[in-house]
Amino acid sequence: MQKNNTLISPFAKKKIGVAIRTVLAVVVTIIMVFPLYWLLATSLKTEEEVMSATITFWPKVLQWQNFSYVVNKVPFFKYMLNTAVVTALQMSSELLLGVLAAYAFSKGKFHGKHFFFLVVLGAMMIPIQVTFIPLYIIIARVGLMNTYWGVWIAGCVSSYAIFLLRQAFMTVDDSYLEAARVDGMNKLGVLFRIMVPMCKPTMITVALTSFMGGWNNYFWPKVIVKVQDMYVLTVGVQRLRTSYGGEITNNYHQIMAGVLLSIIPVFIVFAIFQKHMLSGFTKAAMK
Repeated sequence: MQKNNTLISPFAKKKIGVAIRTVLAVVVTIIMVFPLYWLLATSLKTEEEVMSATITFWPKVLQWQNFSYVVNKVPFFKYMLNTAVVTALQMSSELLLGVLAAYAFSKGKFHGKHFFFLVVLGAMMIPIQVTFIPLYIIIARVGLMNTYWGVWIAGCVSSYAIFLLRQAFMTVDDSYLEAARVDGMNKLGVLFRIMVPMCKPTMITVALTSFMGGWNNYFWPKVIVKVQDMYVLTVGVQRLRTSYGGEITNNYHQIMAGVLLSIIPVFIVFAIFQKHMLSGFTKAAMK
């Protein structure tokens, strides 16, 4: 007796594959979006709902006054200005120094180039918690405590930015550089008029990662700043925890409102430039 083998057609296999990918995409999306949803829901609750043993996924009555409380209780916009200044300084220095170093490591010819690049890669594995004590002593001795420069200097250069830009610069064919030199262009002209425009997606990627790193930086500003007027958002929002006469309270709903307000600029910037960011990572991974 001959058995009838049921074969799955290529079309059916394709439909199954699409269904599996769709389910996985939905699951991953829920995992990534749910913390943001919970942040929003908590920021609109009362303290009783937050501390209740019964979990509520959405507030019974929206407490919009939590946001006005944050703005009025602490100098929130001053914190935002401080964060914006430090982030702008960090972005500018990381881009400028990163471009110069990446150009040297990708197109330069000097002894020890590969060794020094390995040193740069090694620096990526050293967190600031390892070096902050000697750095703190230096900042204190030169009088940069409680200043923008003191907060900025710990992140003025990024080995990660150098790595990304170097990988992108290596994809640029040397013939473009030779043609520019024949036309009489010097090295800085070649770098900023040829290399940088051709690697625009990676430049935007580095700028975005620098922006997010500077905007969300907490450890070093917490260490180096002791004056309230110089607090950045990550440190300033923490003051909401002790906003009632200096005593620690359970006002997590108001803290979440402050956190939500502080990350809005990050969402806006990422939403505008996300395509360039993905393109930049792809370009850096090609070499």
